[in-house]
Amino acid sequence: MKLTSGAFVNGHAIPPQFTCDGEDRSPPLAWAGAPPETRSLVLLVDDVDAPDGVFHHWACFDIPAHYTGLAEGAGRPERFEDFRHAVNDFGELGYNGPCPPHGDGLRRYRFRLLALDCSDLAVRTHPSCLEVESAARKHLLLEARMTGVYHR
Repeated sequence: MKLTSGAFVNGHAIPPQFTCDGEDRSPPLAWAGAPPETRSLVLLVDDVDAPDGVFHHWACFDIPAHYTGLAEGAGRPERFEDFRHAVNDFGELGYNGPCPPHGDGLRRYRFRLLALDCSDLAVRTHPSCLEVESAARKHLLLEARMTGVYHR
């Protein structure tokens, strides 16, 4: 399975419009190669270089298996109702992009797509990103990753 973005290349800079320095929209994402037995997908986005450990920027789940990507801005729950969003570490539902402290150096932002063997994750209403990931791991078929970088 492969995960890509039309906004940035794996290992390269995330454009400012997808961060708190811009419009803070989620970037467009595309994928291919999910196993035939996939019943749903989960997308996780986190900062792996945060000083206090992994900082979760977005988790969306119960993405229909027939999807092959998410449009730019899909991280706003009020705009897309075909899947669910978790509460991120900013305390908000949906996507909040990279926003490291000024002068804190280059940060890596990991985008992970998980193909699952279930249609619906058994999680509470408005779960945390960590709760979504934990529940998804029990149903994991395959995972794809890509990384973007950002600094201020």
